Amino acid sequence: MSTPPIGQIDEVIHGRLRLGVMTYLVQAEAADFNELKAALEATQGNLSVHLRKLEDAGYVTIEKSFLGRKPLTRVRITKAGRAAFARYVNAMSDLLAAGRNDGDED
Repeated sequence: MSTPPIGQIDEVIHGRLRLGVMTYLVQAEAADFNELKAALEATQGNLSVHLRKLEDAGYVTIEKSFLGRKPLTRVRITKAGRAAFARYVNAMSDLLAAGRNDGDED
């Protein structure tokens, strides 16, 4: 029986909401806060906390500006974030493959 590659899973990305943000941004490149909030069915406070964690890791940048008098927050995936997401996807694929292979030994 092989050891599953669980240690390769990026804890920053692995949370449900953070994974949703990264998946969305890999496709869209950038999104405004309300767009992410609606797409991920998140509360404002919860999304803010998770975006901060991704920003602290260097996976996203957050740009704040105004559109007229309304605040606008844009979130953009970074090059490091794109690379981390690719590593995460590969690690999850390896982990799932290990689980399938272990089941074949019966």
